[in-house]
Amino acid sequence: MKVLPLYDRVLLKRLEEKGEVKRGGIIIPDTAKEKPQEAEVIEAGKGRVNDEGKVVPLEVKKGDRVLIGKYTGTEVTIDGVEHIIVREDEILAKLS
Repeated sequence: MKVLPLYDRVLLKRLEEKGEVKRGGIIIPDTAKEKPQEAEVIEAGKGRVNDEGKVVPLEVKKGDRVLIGKYTGTEVTIDGVEHIIVREDEILAKLS
């Protein structure tokens, strides 16, 4: 299924943390782990509309890696894969 976010919304896929660190033999269940804050831009909308009615293009594009807040956006499942939809102003930083 193809999903194209509207206006200034961005479709992201959270990137999994690399390697699980176990300290003292304690295994933390997946439900207790914090959500990753790093994500990849899967699709981006055309841009936001300013007060004059002109479209301002987004700073991020498909393939960019970004940082987002832990509890930001709306979670959606597309073809069995979890994604998150956020507004561009909810993106904290672009990684290079």
